[in-house]
Order: sequence, then C-alpha cells, then structure tokens
Amino acid sequence: MSSTLGIDSPATSPFPPADSASRNLLIDANEAEELRREFLQPQPSLPSKYFYDQTGSELFDAICELDEYYPTRTEASIMQDNIDEMVDAIGTAGRLIEYGSGSSLKTRLLLDNMYPEVAYVPVDISGDYLQQVADQLRGDFPDRRIDPIAADFTRPFQLPKQQHAQSRDVVYFPGSTIGNFRPAAASSLLSQMRNQVGRGGGLLIGFDLQKAPAVLEAAYDDRRGVTALFNLNLLRHLNRVAGANFQMEQYRHVAFYNDINHRIEMHLESTREQRVQLAGCSRTIRKGERILTEYSHKYSMDGFTRMAADSGWRRESVWTDPNEYFAVAMFRS
Repeated sequence: MSSTLGIDSPATSPFPPADSASRNLLIDANEAEELRREFLQPQPSLPSKYFYDQTGSELFDAICELDEYYPTRTEASIMQDNIDEMVDAIGTAGRLIEYGSGSSLKTRLLLDNMYPEVAYVPVDISGDYLQQVADQLRGDFPDRRIDPIAADFTRPFQLPKQQHAQSRDVVYFPGSTIGNFRPAAASSLLSQMRNQVGRGGGLLIGFDLQKAPAVLEAAYDDRRGVTALFNLNLLRHLNRVAGANFQMEQYRHVAFYNDINHRIEMHLESTREQRVQLAGCSRTIRKGERILTEYSHKYSMDGFTRMAADSGWRRESVWTDPNEYFAVAMFRS
C-alpha cells in the first residue's frame, strides 16, 4: 500500500522552514560513514534512527494515537492488565533503563507503580526532546530519581554510576522497536543489553506478533497521512545534520507487508530522477526507485524466544492480549 503526500502547504505541513545552515554536517565521522555505506548499497537505505529529531518524535507520538495503529493501545492494555506482575518481575532493581524512551508515555504506568527506590534512566538520541521530557517527569514524579542519557542506544553507552553495589538493572524496550532491526542486528542489540545489565539483570520487552497483512499495512499507511509525514521528515532531518539535499516533495511514502520475511517495509519512492548528496557522497536516484527507511519485523512467540536465548536471555514471563496481536515478556540474564 502507498500514499502520496505533498508537504509544501503551510496548512498541512508540521515542518519548520529550512535555514541556511541546513547543509552543515552535524554528525560524527562514524555516523557519516554509516550513512554513506547504507545509502550507496544497490538497494539504498537510510538508518531509521534518523526519524527521531524533535519533529519526528512528535509525529511518532501522533501516530500512536491513530485508530489504525494498534501496537500502542494493545501494548498499553497488556501493561494495564498485568502491571502488578510486571512490577513484581522488575522488583527492587536499581534502575529501569529505557532504550529509545521518546516521550516516556508508555513508562508512566511503571513509574506510578514501581518500588520507589528504582531509578528511571531514559535513553534517547534526541537530546533536546529528552531533556524536556525528563524535566516534566521530575515534576510529575518528584520522589523518583530520573537520570536521562542522550545517546544512540544501538551503540554501547555509559550508564551513571550505581548508588548501591548490589543493585540490579532492568532494560525496558517497549513498542516492538526491536522489530526495526534486521535479525543479526536485533541479536547484537539483545547481546549488548545482556552485557550492560550483567548476570542477574532483566529485560522487559515488547514485540509485535504475526497477523493478517491487511491489519499490518493499515497500521503503517494511515488514512490521514501522519506516517507519511513521519517518513518524509527523515529526509528533512538528514538535510539538516548530514549535508543532504533531499527534495521532500519529490518522494512519496510506500509501506507494505513482506510475507516471506514477516516484516513491514517502509520506503520513500522518488517521483523523478535526481542526484542526491549525503554525508559527502552522492548518487543518482532514478524515477520510481525506492529508498528503504524501516523494517518492522513480526515474530512468533517461539521464534522471538529462540532469538533472545541465543543472546543470553531466558524467558521468565510473557503477557499478551486476547487477539494475540502483541506480546510483552520478561527475560533474565
């Protein structure tokens, strides 16, 4: 399924105007190399982490409110129905470390119910947005320690020093974000999490289950075009931070379910031939050629458990909804 969305109209566009500094390179050498490597492949692609500048984070929050986008409300209902068991599974861990925390909306139920000594460590790549969220959380939860970390969670990062040597960490990774990674990268990330929390640590993680393609495609190509705006905003973000010259009005959002690999694929399709610059490289994008921007893998329960086990995790508990659309599980290292 696909949709075309123009973004020039100020009545419909949420994007702030581009400025004269939009060609400056604001990423580091490793990030620039990663962009060049993915963009110059036969199938050009862009890392999905660049969705999440402040505008992208706000657009994703809007996606989570859409009727078609079942994952957020389904996961929320699972959390609400099983919060006591989840809190007991987290226990008196020293820290709850949320990878890719965004607005932390999903975490508020845990913050309301967790033992008071458990600190919350939100980790997000969008530093300004993260600080705004952390400040609001400190106001709403004055007795809870909040230690935000601005970092790319796909790479090892430094945690604040533990207050107590015997404290135990639990990683929280909701929303089926794990599905955005190719299988090898997902396994690598699960291993990184396992190494970070160490022996006896925990992982509370959400993952999307396999279901009818029509349900999946509607969730990633909504009628209002919010997901299209979210996808296109990735190009604007790269124009700002990576020296790119994407013309957003010359791309359209495309999303479909790949039933062989059990994943949704999101692409941006060029509406004409154009020469694109990005992070010091350039290539021609042909009319009709697609740039891959996201995978969203859908799992069977057994398949996800096996993948986690290969990374050193043992499944302890699992909770799902009556339709078995989504699962939240606790793993131990």
